[in-house]
Amino acid sequence: MIVQKEIKLQARTKGIHLITAELYRNLPDLPQTGILSIFIKHTSCALTINENADPDVRTDMHQIMDRLVPEGSSLYRHYEEGDDDMPAHAKASLTGTSLTIPITNHQLNLGTWQGIYLCEYRNYGGPRKVVVTIIGE
Repeated sequence: MIVQKEIKLQARTKGIHLITAELYRNLPDLPQTGILSIFIKHTSCALTINENADPDVRTDMHQIMDRLVPEGSSLYRHYEEGDDDMPAHAKASLTGTSLTIPITNHQLNLGTWQGIYLCEYRNYGGPRKVVVTIIGE
């Protein structure tokens, strides 16, 4: 069985946002066992899996990325879409555009403290689209 679906995520402001529940609400029925692939169709945001218990992790991750790739650097040439655009592209490349998660007993087999995050690196990136592909039996 292979199922593919595009999901439109709600628009969010710049930051690291827990989207596990939003994804679950929009996923088709999951098989007994399989693999879920999630791919984000944008170049200025990313996906990651990280701790979902303490919201300070999201804040810290956001601050770490801003420190690694600051806005307004004289090193950048690409400013056509604003000061946050080139740093957003670099951060997205560092973080990644896709995730692969095992499916067990019709559920995503995430660790106890793991959640799926949208890393929104633009001040306002608008609604984002992800493609989910489910391969299973």
